[in-house]
Amino acid sequence: MDDDLIPSVFARDCASRDVLANVTGRWGGLALAALHEGSYRFNALRRRVDGVSEKMLAQTLQALERDGLVRREVQATIPPRVEYSLTDFGARAAAKLVELIELVESEVPAAQAARAAYDRSH
Repeated sequence: MDDDLIPSVFARDCASRDVLANVTGRWGGLALAALHEGSYRFNALRRRVDGVSEKMLAQTLQALERDGLVRREVQATIPPRVEYSLTDFGARAAAKLVELIELVESEVPAAQAARAAYDRSH
């Protein structure tokens, strides 16, 4: 992307599209929301994000770290201890995701009713 261009997620080649995909992807959003609660070691985060495989969580955290949303800290212990936390950018993004998650969770009954009505009519 040309440095003179204004970022637009709607532009095919804009880097913001890739970052948004990592943030809003199935596991990225859940990992960020979990890390919004505080730092996690890998296995604790995997338990918190129920259903994610070890491989997918590792790939997701690597992508989020690459985008500057997640910080990976290796502590010099034996065995090495690795903790994941949010950067300032990650904390801001996670706060928005948590807000969206809370909205969606509060509207689950309405969504279920809408699905039932849709299914009856189709």
